[in-house]
Amino acid sequence: MNSRTLRMWLRPGMMIKRWIALFMLATIVTSLGLAMALAWIYENYDFPYTIQPYVEWLTLQPIPHPWREFIIIVTGLAFLGFTIWRLSRSLIAPLLAGDTSGRAFSEIVNDHRFGPTKAEFNVVALGGGTGLSALLRGLKLQNVNLTAIVTVADDGGSTGRIRNVFNMPAPGDIRNCLVALADNESLMGRLFHYRFDKEGSELSGHAFGNLFITALTQVTGSFEQGVIESAKVLNVRGRVLPSTLENITLCADLVDGSRVRGESAIAHDNPAISRIYLDPDAPDAYRPALAAILNADLIVLGPGSLYTSVLPNLLVGGIREAILWSRGTTAYVCNVATQHGETDDFGYEDHIAEVVEYLGDRKLDFAIVNSNAASDSAIRPEWQVSAVHYDGKAFVADGVKIVAGDVVNDRNPLRHDPVKLAEVLIGLARERKDETTPLEVATTSSAT
Repeated sequence: MNSRTLRMWLRPGMMIKRWIALFMLATIVTSLGLAMALAWIYENYDFPYTIQPYVEWLTLQPIPHPWREFIIIVTGLAFLGFTIWRLSRSLIAPLLAGDTSGRAFSEIVNDHRFGPTKAEFNVVALGGGTGLSALLRGLKLQNVNLTAIVTVADDGGSTGRIRNVFNMPAPGDIRNCLVALADNESLMGRLFHYRFDKEGSELSGHAFGNLFITALTQVTGSFEQGVIESAKVLNVRGRVLPSTLENITLCADLVDGSRVRGESAIAHDNPAISRIYLDPDAPDAYRPALAAILNADLIVLGPGSLYTSVLPNLLVGGIREAILWSRGTTAYVCNVATQHGETDDFGYEDHIAEVVEYLGDRKLDFAIVNSNAASDSAIRPEWQVSAVHYDGKAFVADGVKIVAGDVVNDRNPLRHDPVKLAEVLIGLARERKDETTPLEVATTSSAT
């Protein structure tokens, strides 16, 4: 059943209770007519002697009044209730099949009678990798219009091989975000993340989701449409948009004067990163992504790899300007640990300072920093990383306000907890919307 038929069945003028009452009245009137007819037959027709006892038992003659009527009414109501229940299930099943959102039937009826529930905020999240996916899993549970804008500079593994063959943007991070926003992550999520592992096979190392998006890109004729159709298959709650449709390469200048090309080559045992840039320089942004940013109430940067997931989006032509022009609140989610090869020895102040450097002064409103020191004990020396959490000290980044809180996963303190993080971010948006309620934050100052 398509959506048009569904709307016809559940149009706003449909008064369900009224029709149920009318159905019950019709049943009662019909039952009274049948009872009167049976009473007349019983009084005016002489039944043969052989069947007379059976007629008396069927009409409950041995049972005195009013118990006779009580038994008939209760039995009739039981049959009526069971029939209505089974009939309703038979009618509702195709309606639910026509609505793929997974909502309860009562929600579908409510939406068609009174209109859909209005989202509280328009939220845009920029980034890539596992960090953005974790954030999306929490935000999709909130009452928001959610858009994920994803970097397409990844060039390693399955994604890199696909880019080399088909000359298309990277599908890997797009795949992760689609699965994170899927209405049901179970089977389809495992399918999209499945990697072929047979040695010697040309498919070895490829993720099925990457191949699926690539196939849809070839069938539809564009990467843009391939992502849209993939989102329909997964029934995502929100939108997943590439930051650009161009085939870009992430590059980095290192402090020793050397240069590295390719995202997969940056996070290695190289000297510290001096700056990153894209080749080609400032590629055109995907226009729907710009529109989403301009209409956002909350813009979230991160979490994720600072130089290879978060900042590359700001290098796409128009993304940074759209954030600067947007009236929405801008927040950066700082990582809870450093990343070897990218942010060695970085503290939260270093992460935030880099975001401010690439985004521009006085546009970053908040920085979410973990305050749970449990991440310290979760680190192993061989990982060559260190925990990043708030120590209560101010730093030079004028205009940025630090929101310190426990945003880590209780089982894995080196990962953000999707629900905790989403609640902090939505709380920020609500506080900013209602300026009459003061926000308890640690405000940074230009004087240290």
